Amino acid sequence: MSEIIGIKFKERGKTYYFAPNGLTLQIGDGAIVETAHGTEFGRVVLPNQEVDDAELKELKPILRKATEEDVRHHEENIAKCKSSLRLAQDMANRRKLDMKFVDVEFSFDNTKVVFYFTSEHRIDFRDLVKELAANFHMRIELRQIGIRDECKLKGGLGPCGKICCCNDYMDDFERVSIKMAKHQGLSLNPVKISGLCGRLMCCLKFEDEYYSDTLKFMPKPNSEIDTPKGRGKVDSVDVLRQTVVVKLPTDDEGFELREFTLPELGITPVYPDRCAGCPTNAEPEDEDDTDLLPTEEEV
Repeated sequence: MSEIIGIKFKERGKTYYFAPNGLTLQIGDGAIVETAHGTEFGRVVLPNQEVDDAELKELKPILRKATEEDVRHHEENIAKCKSSLRLAQDMANRRKLDMKFVDVEFSFDNTKVVFYFTSEHRIDFRDLVKELAANFHMRIELRQIGIRDECKLKGGLGPCGKICCCNDYMDDFERVSIKMAKHQGLSLNPVKISGLCGRLMCCLKFEDEYYSDTLKFMPKPNSEIDTPKGRGKVDSVDVLRQTVVVKLPTDDEGFELREFTLPELGITPVYPDRCAGCPTNAEPEDEDDTDLLPTEEEV
């Protein structure tokens, strides 16, 4: 068994794991750690905990618990982010570069600054990097990010009226496909199933496992099934309530709609056993088609 500590560098970022190096830290403590990008300041989100060696990769060590001076220096770096963003945007605008700067990060040791920007095109920013380096006297990195990453960084209120999931508690994005919206019987109107980023809403993933498993034993619409009232054609299914509406022929050559539960139809729900890390027999997911939303004409 080995001991680890979980640390986040951003409030709503990923959790990274480090070797305690003999330290005992509590949730909320600041820590100075060695990363692949240099020395960084982070906050503890998972205190000392033992895990199986088989689950670990090589861990970098925590250098020390953050002092008051470390915290003050980190806050100073955060305080100058807003003015640095404005400066970088002004420089880009003067050069007529189609870039929108959305975030900036200073390394704890002030040897590097990373600017994040969005753009619909590839940008030749070599001259801009030189001007930024002359101004900040640090190593400059410019990273182009996607529109979903911008939404995660900036946040906002989603169509449901709550803070965007990606900005609130999601550590990372999961694959979302149009197939998930179809499973849940949602309208394929892009306006109704898209988030602030213009891509499919992340929350489509949350209940997809239940819908996918349940639809495997639910009768298909327009299929013929036997019911306690005779044979009929499936009109619709309610996955959440696990009921089936069936068209039954009447004596006057018409039909009536009757709703039946799965037990009334002799169907026993069977769900696969699922556990973390267990293989499943689920169908392979479609490729990520968050960009392949139907147009208004296709809806």
